[in-house]
Amino acid sequence: MSSIYKPGPFLSKINIPEDLRSQFTKTDLPQVSSELRQYIVDVISEIGNSHFGASLGVVELTVALHYVFNTPEDQLVWDVGHQAYGHKILTGRREQFHTNRLKGGISGFPKRSESEYDTFGVGHSSTSISAALGMAIASRSKGDLNKHHIAVIGDGAMTAGLAFEGLNHAGFEKDANLLVILNDNCMSIDPNVGALKEYLTDITTSHTYNKVKDEVWNWLGVISKFGPDAQKIASKVSHALKSTLLNQSNLFESLNFRYFGPVDGHDVEGLVKVLEDLKDIPGPKILHCLTKKGAGYKFSEEGNPTKWHAPGVFNKDTGEIVKVVPIGPEAPKYQDVFGHTIVELAERNKNIMGITPAMPSGSSLNIMMKAMPDRAFDVGIAEQHAVTFSAGLATQGMLPFCNIYSSFMQRAFDQVLHDVALQNLNVVFCLDRGGLVGADGATHHGAYDLAYMRCIPNMVVSAPMNEQELRNLMYTAQLENKGPFTIRYPRGNGVMTDWKTPFEEIPVGKGRRVSSGEGVAILTLGHPGNFAQEAIKTLTKSGITPAHYDLRFVKPLDEMLLHEVFSKFDKVITVEDGCLMGGFGSAVLEFMADRGYKAEVVRLGIPDEYIHHGTQEELWATCGFDVAAIVASVERILMVDLTKTAGVQLG
Repeated sequence: MSSIYKPGPFLSKINIPEDLRSQFTKTDLPQVSSELRQYIVDVISEIGNSHFGASLGVVELTVALHYVFNTPEDQLVWDVGHQAYGHKILTGRREQFHTNRLKGGISGFPKRSESEYDTFGVGHSSTSISAALGMAIASRSKGDLNKHHIAVIGDGAMTAGLAFEGLNHAGFEKDANLLVILNDNCMSIDPNVGALKEYLTDITTSHTYNKVKDEVWNWLGVISKFGPDAQKIASKVSHALKSTLLNQSNLFESLNFRYFGPVDGHDVEGLVKVLEDLKDIPGPKILHCLTKKGAGYKFSEEGNPTKWHAPGVFNKDTGEIVKVVPIGPEAPKYQDVFGHTIVELAERNKNIMGITPAMPSGSSLNIMMKAMPDRAFDVGIAEQHAVTFSAGLATQGMLPFCNIYSSFMQRAFDQVLHDVALQNLNVVFCLDRGGLVGADGATHHGAYDLAYMRCIPNMVVSAPMNEQELRNLMYTAQLENKGPFTIRYPRGNGVMTDWKTPFEEIPVGKGRRVSSGEGVAILTLGHPGNFAQEAIKTLTKSGITPAHYDLRFVKPLDEMLLHEVFSKFDKVITVEDGCLMGGFGSAVLEFMADRGYKAEVVRLGIPDEYIHHGTQEELWATCGFDVAAIVASVERILMVDLTKTAGVQLG
């Protein structure tokens, strides 16, 4: 399907970066940048469903990189991927850009299977330096010493341990042809936090350093032309200059990187000049670019950067964000139920603390951060630290609620296993975005937490069917010392408008029979229980009345309830918004086999494959566990039985 969006006259001539390099001069690049920015605004304002501010902030950098470097021969790695929209438009996907993040359309992140220009798949942050270093070492081993490797990393992503691990190794590989570009806009999604942010601010705002730097760099560039000895002297002088003027050693040069900057990330001609110079400097180097998230679009520049991270559909002329007004009362988002509930609990329990890795607004922990700023912590993009920091709090009698997106928790599995569970510490893991999340796609689906948490000794693993159960599970988790406790819940809205009910303890491992029935039992975990309820309403019209059990816990399982199920039913359907391999359905099968029961069990959930982007509703249907799929599964399993009965009678 061809795009209805019209690019400007310069952008219309660029189908691949070679067109940019061959058809335009440096003085044309500001106009190319302007048209590229406008195209992003035109498309995203109408299709919504996409990130926005991050890509606007790197428009000039994107144009400069593809102008100076011979992509895709030179390897360009974006970190994280939602700053790469301009990159996608310049690399052959302009006509498909309006399908961004839609089912069957292009991905919202760089994706190796989508384009040769996407050298590395990036959805989680902080991977670029390690990946680009691997590419650089591979090129060196092949004798391809002229190939360039560029990692573009946001300053928020630089807070993760993986980024420092990559820097530490790269500094040791002195002949690796690696350029790290630090896109410094003081933002990830929410404003950045931590000592690194303060350090970068010091560099950025040091008037003495910035005043003297340009003149001295010019002088160093002149004397460096007089041979290797002069180059060594120049390097020592430049290092001493930075250390003296900043009154501290330069972090990056301490790691054996040549540091350049800070430079204006919105001066495309200046960026081209700097990048051309850097091409001739061997070894690992870092270019510090100052950018503004949402740059070039008045309303995102002047407005709340967090709001403009992914605003949805908006009027590009007025900046008004179009909101869908619900008909009647609307159930809240699960994340907001968490945010309000943890404040309620913390008011009762002085030991409760909240921790999140750079997602205070996305997880709604910002509600607690505002109400109790001394008891809620944004630790930056540092999931491993978030978990072990929580473990440290727990050793001293505090009760940390560690609030992390399910797919990001994967990065801290070792810390959960050894720092929390092995020591049986009382840490509550509230995993937001459990299950299929929609347009962010495979890198963000919370498909695996039920399986990877279930296998950990001492761990309780639960999932609420609705907002009331989420509140009660959070209340239960903070009673006494229950050890490590996982509560996972999905992205999006719940089902209850009157959700703020009095707290009630849910005994650990205790499920419930939602409705009695006959013929087949539907066992659900978490939010898909609501799909089962809707399916049963449909089936009842046809005279089919399945029983429905909401297990609430995948570990420990409610064995008493399962004994009831397998004593009464020889046909069972399990439903989960998680991977079928090792998940809830697998746990039910294990119980059945271990106890000697025999039944026909159909498991509905996420199959053993990576699920790509689309709406949640589309993906639930694709994976076969939405309302229609549950109805079809019940009819199918009962029809098999009727066919067998008919066969016996005919015989």
